[in-house]
Amino acid sequence: MRHDFDVVIAGGGLNGPTLALALAGAGLSVAVVDPRRVDDRAGDTFDGRAYALALASVRLLSALSLWPELAGESQPILQVKASQGRPGEGAAPFFLHFDSAEIEEGPVGHMLEDRFLYRALIGAMEGRVTHLPGLAVTAQEPGPHGIAVTLSDGRQIAARLLVGADGRGSGVAARAGIRRQGWDYGQTALVAVVDHDLPHQGIAHQYFMATGPLAILPLPGNRSSVVWSETRVNAAAIAALEDDAFLSVLRPRFGDFLGPIALAGPRFAYPLSLSLAERYAAPRVALIGDAAHGVHPIAGQGLNLGLRDVAALAEAVVEAARRGEDIGSPLVLERYQGWRRADATALALGMDAVNRLFATDNPVISALRGAGMGLVSALPGLRRGFMRQAAGLSIHPMPRLLAGRPL
Repeated sequence: MRHDFDVVIAGGGLNGPTLALALAGAGLSVAVVDPRRVDDRAGDTFDGRAYALALASVRLLSALSLWPELAGESQPILQVKASQGRPGEGAAPFFLHFDSAEIEEGPVGHMLEDRFLYRALIGAMEGRVTHLPGLAVTAQEPGPHGIAVTLSDGRQIAARLLVGADGRGSGVAARAGIRRQGWDYGQTALVAVVDHDLPHQGIAHQYFMATGPLAILPLPGNRSSVVWSETRVNAAAIAALEDDAFLSVLRPRFGDFLGPIALAGPRFAYPLSLSLAERYAAPRVALIGDAAHGVHPIAGQGLNLGLRDVAALAEAVVEAARRGEDIGSPLVLERYQGWRRADATALALGMDAVNRLFATDNPVISALRGAGMGLVSALPGLRRGFMRQAAGLSIHPMPRLLAGRPL
């Protein structure tokens, strides 16, 4: 079978281009097919998306020579403070406190806006990866020696492997017969950036309230990203408010610890659900990112999980290629699935459990969960273990890219 590329990646958000760069850096020929155009993804203004990149994700970007360009746009997360709260009353004293000074590796993560990361990926792909924006994968036909991929312009290309990086509604997964399980949380995330008078000191705050968690995440300067999860009904009403009225509802929940706050850009709303693929691999197909696992944003781990997939799949494919194996064979894809599926599923269900645990005002449960989190905070060894997990340093075996080493 004639192959136009070693790997075709459906989906051009963040995970797809990152995987493409990792594979291309090891000598494989890669195409990224993206239904959206570059200008639609890389605007000049904040579009509501900012990510808490775990330390392991930063190391991956360093291994791909991307981080030096991005570091100046990022904000280190030096501490994380979690507390319980009640709507309209702000947060209670924090019961869980992570300080990056307790681990030797540095900040547990960095905040970075989507637009900066995407631009860096697009720039790095130029001349190294075939980028096909404005096109979608509409059909796929796996065979014993490769997979035929049909594009929305009628073109057909062939590859050894097709990777689905096309989100929760993955067409690649559906056409491969991969079913999904999950549920709607009945919550919507209201996302905005606020300016504030006082410095945030690199501290990320997470307030757990019965109607949903509220995250206040530090950005460069006196700015913070707000990810405010509310019940679907409440969120619809709040999202419909004018900016001043929106702030009047947010302020009592946000608190006054950063001084007066003001909106620094547009507001956005995203419905929240859990979506888990039953398999991460099918004949000549692998899934990464939200195509494999769409999770609750409660711990900011969505992109980090996707980058773990990228690191594991890239290593499995590159090592297979160097051994002369067929990179799209069931044996290679099973290695990838075995490496990633249990870890990603456990983390997704863990975040689901935390969301459910805090989604109640029951005073008995509230006291028990506060005591449990206080115990974690009080025991240094356990606390550092949680911090290392959040930083992505507890993965075993650790993919080389997540350790900051090239393939």
